[in-house]
Amino acid sequence: MEKVDDITIILGKERDSNTYVIGDMLIDPGTGLNNKYLIDSIEESGISMNDITKIVNTHCHFDHMGADKYLQDKYGYDIYMHPLDLETVKNKDENATVASSFGMKVPDLDIKPLNEHDMVNGYEVLHTPGHTRGGICLCNGKSLISGDTLFSGGNFGRTDLPTGSMDDMRKSILHLADLDVVQLFPGHGPYAISAVTEQISLAVMLASRL
Repeated sequence: MEKVDDITIILGKERDSNTYVIGDMLIDPGTGLNNKYLIDSIEESGISMNDITKIVNTHCHFDHMGADKYLQDKYGYDIYMHPLDLETVKNKDENATVASSFGMKVPDLDIKPLNEHDMVNGYEVLHTPGHTRGGICLCNGKSLISGDTLFSGGNFGRTDLPTGSMDDMRKSILHLADLDVVQLFPGHGPYAISAVTEQISLAVMLASRL
């Protein structure tokens, strides 16, 4: 694990998303197939699992929220998600959550809504549909936690899964391009702490061609 400013970074193992810890907030704990790796990594960074109180999911895909059930049952964490993706989970849609691709069922979860412009641990919630209809990013003016909306190197999330939309993705990337952030922490792959504006500009150009 690594740390940049207030963000503890745990790169995803196998098909897991990257996980980020900011204060008492855990963002995208992954599939749940590598819980020992996740917990060991968090504790090795000097954070106790008991110091965490909430999970924020950037979207409803199983590689980001499959571990929610285990962590909520074990530690009593509150779980937050955008209302549109919360509805997908509540409806136990195995295709829209891609749980079916992991051979898993959508669990029963107690999830609280997280809306556009809500603030959580100093980060503003930005609704960025495209990868899913309820995808969000978190931004504190300097750092952007981008889920599967935007990746390092100018790449962005696929839009061909249920509730995805290329038109929405283009609009979301254009919105993110206006933020002037200097650090990018995506849902998968390496994070970026230099040339971030250029990488987002590249994503804008690529998305505009699709």
